[in-house]
Amino acid sequence: MTDAVAFGLDTFGDVTVGPDGIDVAQPQVIRDVVEQGVLADHVGVDVIGVGEHHRQDFAVSTPDVVLAAIAARTERINLGSAVTVLSSDDPIRVFQRFATLDAVSNGRAEVILGRGSFVESFPLFGFDLAQYEELFTDKLDLFAALLPEQPVTWSGRTREPLTDQRVYPTTAHGLKAWIGVGGSPESVVRAARYGFPLVIAIIGGPAERFVPFADLYRRALGELGRPELPIAVHSPGHLADTDEEAKEQAWPHYEVMHNRIGAERGWGPTNRVQFEQQVGAQGSLYVGSPETVARKIATTCRALGLARFDLKYSMGRLPHPLLMRSIELYGTKVVPLVRDMLA
Repeated sequence: MTDAVAFGLDTFGDVTVGPDGIDVAQPQVIRDVVEQGVLADHVGVDVIGVGEHHRQDFAVSTPDVVLAAIAARTERINLGSAVTVLSSDDPIRVFQRFATLDAVSNGRAEVILGRGSFVESFPLFGFDLAQYEELFTDKLDLFAALLPEQPVTWSGRTREPLTDQRVYPTTAHGLKAWIGVGGSPESVVRAARYGFPLVIAIIGGPAERFVPFADLYRRALGELGRPELPIAVHSPGHLADTDEEAKEQAWPHYEVMHNRIGAERGWGPTNRVQFEQQVGAQGSLYVGSPETVARKIATTCRALGLARFDLKYSMGRLPHPLLMRSIELYGTKVVPLVRDMLA
């Protein structure tokens, strides 16, 4: 673990519910995400991450555009994707968009590359799901070749080759890029092989279950002769003034979201007992008061030797005012508490 752990907030732009009980329109959700990013900067959070989806229940399909809007109203917070679905995008265009974001934000951009946990983007952009693995491997190889910002000569299996090709715009100090993984050993080793920092998405079970993946990553880096690189964790949660208040606010929206996605994936419906288990010490939900959540984050940081912890603060249709309060508590209460615990 590095001496100074960074703390981020992630959102997928979940479509929220308004005071009338009706879903907020996607354009307003996007404007609300911008306000959430501005507040995160104001309360001292280090990073705001915005995810990419192409479905009705998540409003953000182009994170870099939303992040640029946040960049225009902030001075300090770093701006990243959470994640960019590289498999169904063009690596050169991804680099160009985030290099542009890096310019307008004065060096605060970063990109987290992943395959995505949803697959709507594949048919939408004309990609064959049968090439799921091949597309990501090929495009990651090209993206890695772009990062030195030198003429690129490259060939692969999913697009035409490049010969001595320059890509613009360039950045002032390089573009920071991570790889997001869900717990596949092959994905962990691949991140080490390309020399990308690692983000582990933990959305079920105890954080300690992922210690072997962190160890594998560090061991692979050593065997490849690479220096130690940062490891971050992304996990969902919600904050309120008390544990009970946080759970009562989060539970109904968590239930709807879990059961909606679960119906698509063949999961059984969740229940309050399972929710409480995930909120507990052995679960992946960081839901509770600032003190409770801070203790759990500190335990995760120690267990995995983290350089960064990102709380996925949007949780289904949880209303915008509650998200703003959660962000405020995270920045003003949780982050200082965790820093004290780790010190």
